Amino acid sequence: MFRRTFWFSTGVAAGVWATTKVNRKLRQLTPESLAATAANKALETGARLKDRAVGFALDVRDNMALREAELGEALGLHENPELPAPRRYPAIENNRSTPQYPERIDTTTHSHNRNEDH
Repeated sequence: MFRRTFWFSTGVAAGVWATTKVNRKLRQLTPESLAATAANKALETGARLKDRAVGFALDVRDNMALREAELGEALGLHENPELPAPRRYPAIENNRSTPQYPERIDTTTHSHNRNEDH
């Protein structure tokens, strides 16, 4: 009698476990759940890519500054860091106080009056 009860309860437990497992998997495969999972993975991937890109940009900036300093020393650009003197003459001279526009020549032979007969 105990033997039958043992196997019956073992079967019931296995059935409950299998049913729970299948229902959990079915919930994971619904379209909403799949969309949420895909969105979460995309966000994680985006964050990793952003971190890598920021690290790469910082490395490039540091190496660029280092190389620029090396080139500046090699070419002697840092010996006299003064800016060139400003120009003493303007690039464009404007002697007129008011702008002069050419007169418009009217070459039309018809009137712009819409009320006249055509």
